[in-house]
Amino acid sequence: MSHKPKLWTKDFIIVSSTNFFIFLTFYLLMVTLTAYTLKEFQASPSQAGLASSIFVLGAVLVRPIAGKTINRIGRKKMLILSLVLFIIACILYFFTNSLALLFLNRVIHGIAFGIATTATATIAAEIIPAERRGEGTGYFSMSMNIAMGIGPFIGLMITQYLSYTFVFFAVTAFSVAGLLATLFIRIPSLNFTEETTEKGLKLGDFFEKSALPVSLLMAIIGFVYSSVLSFLTSYAQEIHLVSAASFFFVMFSVFLLLSRPFTGRWFDQYGENAVIYPAIVLFAIGLVLLSQAYTGAVLLIAGAIIGIGYGTYQSSAQAIVVKKAPSHRMGLATSTFFLFTDLGVGVGPFLLGLLVPSIGFRGLYVIMAISAFACLAVYYFLHGKKASNQTGKRLHAENF
Repeated sequence: MSHKPKLWTKDFIIVSSTNFFIFLTFYLLMVTLTAYTLKEFQASPSQAGLASSIFVLGAVLVRPIAGKTINRIGRKKMLILSLVLFIIACILYFFTNSLALLFLNRVIHGIAFGIATTATATIAAEIIPAERRGEGTGYFSMSMNIAMGIGPFIGLMITQYLSYTFVFFAVTAFSVAGLLATLFIRIPSLNFTEETTEKGLKLGDFFEKSALPVSLLMAIIGFVYSSVLSFLTSYAQEIHLVSAASFFFVMFSVFLLLSRPFTGRWFDQYGENAVIYPAIVLFAIGLVLLSQAYTGAVLLIAGAIIGIGYGTYQSSAQAIVVKKAPSHRMGLATSTFFLFTDLGVGVGPFLLGLLVPSIGFRGLYVIMAISAFACLAVYYFLHGKKASNQTGKRLHAENF
């Protein structure tokens, strides 16, 4: 029986914890800032939506630069500096007294977020043993997935029972916790090659080509998922299931957490297709159930199935990106992947919001479910067919 290299090291736990606190802040603000902007600045719904999503613009702008420069600056140094900026942005929410200043601070916060999450994902990719890439990336992504469930829940509880000032206290405290954890991390050294340090400006300096296929599909799936992230609260109010909706993301995280030990191992053992095709199907089925939810139970079941489907695809796609990239371009591959994720999640609320008045929320989720099923064909042509051939060759070689 072969001995597996250790996964749960001190440094892996620390970088996962830091990533958790970063995303906890992101999701907590994502569900509260729209309502805050409407109430505090008497903004229009479109302005309030922009205050929420303009954050992603900052992240999108900075990710290619972060991916290109992370090895030059140093991964730990880049992470610490970005977290300091992250904390400053959290503190500045206390002093924003106009819509223009709020927009500016959201962009600054997004820049800090883009750099910090590129750094944490790159560090994790280097710490995870190559033989446990799928399993390790899945567990690392779980820090983000748990935050996806806890963040909205905390945000909704604070706004329901306290005030928006406590939202900003909470995100500042979480950000400081992330920075303090990072100070104790030790990162393996990376040997620089001529290719790593060559100068000049080319498209390949900002994007990792091997990461583009699954990242492109991640943008589409992120776009579809943004309908859940942005409109679930309004949908729940319309169908009178607000109390159940507050636990939607908790179910999302719990069932993803329960599935993660299996899906990561299956990825490493049977190949990415064995995990990704079922994940996309589950994501689509969850959206169908969401569109037809008339009871709290159905809404929560939809949350559980969407959690397994969306979360498993995201972590599996990230594992593919890291696995295919040369070691010195892991940071660039990671930034490419998250850039496309941010684009999908960021553009989605604005474009889909234009559809809602004419088709309603149920119609929106029906269309999103059809789009998710269509992603099966998109994945096949972008990566699945090639991956199937490679898995077949590997199994053949193992048998002989």
